[in-house]
Amino acid sequence: MIKAENLTKQFERTVLSEENPAKKKKKSKKETFYAVDHVSFEVKDGEIVGLLGPNGAGKTTLLRMLGSLMGPTEGQVTITDKEGNVITDPVEQKRNIGYLSGNTKLYHRLSVREMLSTLAEIYGIEKAETEKRIREISEVLDMDAFLDNRIERLSTGQTQRASIARTLIHQPEIYIFDEPTLGLDILSADAIVSFMKTRKEAGKTVLYSTHYLEEAQFLCDRILMIEKGRIVCEGSPAEIMERTKTENLREAFHVIMKHEDRKEEAEANKSGEESEE
Repeated sequence: MIKAENLTKQFERTVLSEENPAKKKKKSKKETFYAVDHVSFEVKDGEIVGLLGPNGAGKTTLLRMLGSLMGPTEGQVTITDKEGNVITDPVEQKRNIGYLSGNTKLYHRLSVREMLSTLAEIYGIEKAETEKRIREISEVLDMDAFLDNRIERLSTGQTQRASIARTLIHQPEIYIFDEPTLGLDILSADAIVSFMKTRKEAGKTVLYSTHYLEEAQFLCDRILMIEKGRIVCEGSPAEIMERTKTENLREAFHVIMKHEDRKEEAEANKSGEESEE
């Protein structure tokens, strides 16, 4: 299980102010903003949770904090083993997580088998066990046809499967995937979806972000919708559709995002009226 408690991440950005007439140029200033704004939730063993939201909503920042790739400004991430014991050692926490993002870099000069063998050695896995795991992973992800091909020669779908294989070699309990099917053809995407289902059936924890709402509706036990760093809706796909009186998750997503836009506009108008007073 993985749990986020009051998880927050602030960044600083440069913004341009009104033009200075005397110097005929715009001034700039620094301001802080919340990429993730005091978020709390948990993903249990044997559960697939989908993270949905528009571009810039904070999904990747949230996933990176959960995956121990980025420290939070506030809050904490708690990871427990199957017995419910809290894992406090940072190294052991990372060993329990398989993290995949679109920016994951692979060793292009190596074959898929060589890459997996190298990673297994880093994790301290014995050679005989490594060979067994590679055979199992290749079967699960249907990689036999290109297991000994150099990564630089693989197709997009094959490269994505090789990248997922990298997250499997150390047999983690928690999988965090940032848009794992983005840009893939139907067959490759279906292979990734099937893989996530096998992880759920094996009692693993799966959290992933996606823009493919039909895929999320089919696959996820629960959905978290995030906008401007805050969770604005949570529930099973069926619960969310019932709540929004829609027939599918895509329609529900648009209803919820429009509601958030109207709420933000109302708050801005109220703030403007108060400042005038």
